[in-house]
Amino acid sequence: MTGVLDRFSRPLRDLRISVTDRCNLRCPYCMPRETFGRDYAFMPRDELLSCEEITRLCRQFAALGVVKLRLTGGEPLLRRDLERLVEMVAAIPGIDDIALTTNGMLLAAKARGLRAAGLSRVTVSLDALDEEVFRSMSDTRLPLARVLAGIDAAVDAGLRPVKINMVVRRGVNDHHVLAMAEHFRGRPETLRFIEYMDVGTTNGWRLAEVVPAAELRDAIDARWPLEPIVPDRLGEVATRYRYRDGAGEIGFIHSVSAPFCSTCTRARLSADGRLHTCLFATRGHDLRALLRGGASDDELRSEIALIWTARSDRYSADRTVRTAPGGAVTTKIEMSYIGG
Repeated sequence: MTGVLDRFSRPLRDLRISVTDRCNLRCPYCMPRETFGRDYAFMPRDELLSCEEITRLCRQFAALGVVKLRLTGGEPLLRRDLERLVEMVAAIPGIDDIALTTNGMLLAAKARGLRAAGLSRVTVSLDALDEEVFRSMSDTRLPLARVLAGIDAAVDAGLRPVKINMVVRRGVNDHHVLAMAEHFRGRPETLRFIEYMDVGTTNGWRLAEVVPAAELRDAIDARWPLEPIVPDRLGEVATRYRYRDGAGEIGFIHSVSAPFCSTCTRARLSADGRLHTCLFATRGHDLRALLRGGASDDELRSEIALIWTARSDRYSADRTVRTAPGGAVTTKIEMSYIGG
């Protein structure tokens, strides 16, 4: 069995794997401290998928057309056996790209080992270069310098391209957009701006705090002229531009203002083995029960294929109806549970 299409003829090509639900930051748009406080009950270790279980599932996803894996969290670098997991999934036939999304706090010490294990590239979340704004956006006392050191270490280790993701919130950090662009111009990293999204139900999302990607692009273009880049492949989440003066590339992820549901090729696996077919899902499908219940590889593969072929998610495209006054309110899975 090779290649599956959902109800909108979207192929399954990318799998995002949450390897832990824990994080060492409390970014208000992802894990607000009011909910994820000191007494919050994270998953017990025995509920998490083991490296062997994740690898076995990845083999089935690869057989169905997945070529790209992204390891997420929570904060994936908190998982002690992460290098072993990378080495195991890197050996799967058909997988040609393994990426990692991290807050960068532990990256300086781990970048070289991850590269040696088979990690292809890394994305670092960084919402400001100003220390005060950074600490406010991440709700931490940890220093910004640790993230910057992690970025440098990733570049030095050969994890390229290193991408920097900045979530932009109006009235919070939007006045630092040009400073971020200026800092990363001419550097090997690629900066991407992400519209503040209504992931989960605990982050207090308001449409008024969304800065549309077009507004961000126009502000940067007025300072440093841009030109569009043709997408490399179906399912790219960022609209990409290059600086006309040759100072590199930037991107914009506009799930709110210009949804890209029609080309979404991503599935998400939670740390406890639930398969979600959308970032804004309200429920998942329990693959761990099948794994631990003795299902064969054929049975696992058939179940994954069945879930994907039944997929009809287009949350972002329908968001205007869902978020309008009087619209339906749904309880969505938290971002920290299934990654970004």
